[in-house]
This record gives sequence, C-alpha cells and structure tokens, in this order.
Amino acid sequence: MTDGPPDAPIRVLIADDQAIIRDGLATILGLLPDVEVVGTAPDGREAVALAVQHRPDVVLMDLRMPVLDGVAATAQLRTDVPDAAVLVLTTYSDDESIVKALRAGARGYLTKDAGRVELAAAVRAVARGQRTFGASVGDAVIGAMTASAPAPDPVAGILTRFPALTRREAEVLGAMIDGLGNGAIAERQFVSVATVKTHINAIFSKLGVRDRAAAIALARDDGKGEG
Repeated sequence: MTDGPPDAPIRVLIADDQAIIRDGLATILGLLPDVEVVGTAPDGREAVALAVQHRPDVVLMDLRMPVLDGVAATAQLRTDVPDAAVLVLTTYSDDESIVKALRAGARGYLTKDAGRVELAAAVRAVARGQRTFGASVGDAVIGAMTASAPAPDPVAGILTRFPALTRREAEVLGAMIDGLGNGAIAERQFVSVATVKTHINAIFSKLGVRDRAAAIALARDDGKGEG
C-alpha cells in the first residue's frame, strides 16, 4: 500500500482486454469518493508496465488476456510492484482458475456477475491487506485452498525481517543461505555475476555486516532455516 495520509484515495489500475468492460469499470469505480482510477490496460504486459509507472494500491485483473494473461501478470507484479494488491475479476469460477490466481499472488477473486456494492467492498478490502472472495466462488475457493494451499514464500519472510532489502536482494540472500555461490545465484536469477555482486554489496550495507558469513549468520539468527 502507499504511505499517503489516511484519507488518500485507493489508487486502482484496471486490466481487461475488452474496452467496454474497462470503460465501464473505470466509470463505476471513478464514482466512488475514496477511489482513484490511475490507468487501464488491455493486456497483462501493459498492466505490469502501468503498475510500475503509477504504483497502484489495487490492480483489478482479468484472467484471459492477450500478450500476457492475468495469472502471469499477477506473478510478475509480485516482483515488480509487490505492494499492489491484485483483485481478479473474471468470468471463470472453476477451481483450476482460482488456484492458479491464488498461487500467483492474487488477494481477491470475483466473477463478473458481481454487483457494484460487492466490487467496491472487494477493492477496499484488498487495499486494506485483506483477502476477499465473491459469494459465487466462495465454496470453490475453500475447496481449492484446502486441497492445495500455496507453499510459503521464504522471500516474503526475509523481507518481513529485513524491510530495507528489495525483493531481488532478499532472493539473493535466501540463495546465499541455501549455500549457493555467486555463479549459481546468477544462473537462478538469470542475471550476470557482476549483478549478483552488486546485490550482495547492497545486502551487506543494509544489514550492517562486512561479509557473506556474517550476513548468513544474521539471517539465520533471525529465524531463517531453523528446523
């Protein structure tokens, strides 16, 4: 979420491949006194780009879109704009669609038969950090989450303990704790060894340590990897 004053509007980005739906949603949400629509996108790739540019609080995300679908875009937003809460708005309420969206990082899931009141309430809920699901998909969500709950995200745990780190730095620290060398980390992250070294130096600075062993020891003392 943004760090604005308590009465700052909820900044919403709308992603849907149908112009009439984008325009309709923008009109509906624009009428709410506590919501500001900061942009609309016809596909997932543009949604991610606009989210990086505008830093919305909530991304209203369709699932079936060209170029980059909603699930892939949601996963990308977890890395590029982790503070943005994704609220899926789709015609699909099958278990597979729900599970994929939740695993990608969606915080809410509505179908397009939701009314204005339900949509507004869902936007406000995910903006507050809550999970929310439409009445028409509630049973499917419960069943899907019970059957296959998403695995915990160790990087999120590192970010919670060391909020000064970026997500990429937290990923590198996690790889260091797992015993990977710079070359292996570079392969895992699809970056150069020089980039890995830059991230490691930033980690040392932010954690106030001088070397790799001290960074790993500090992270483990904070609870990482203790069984």
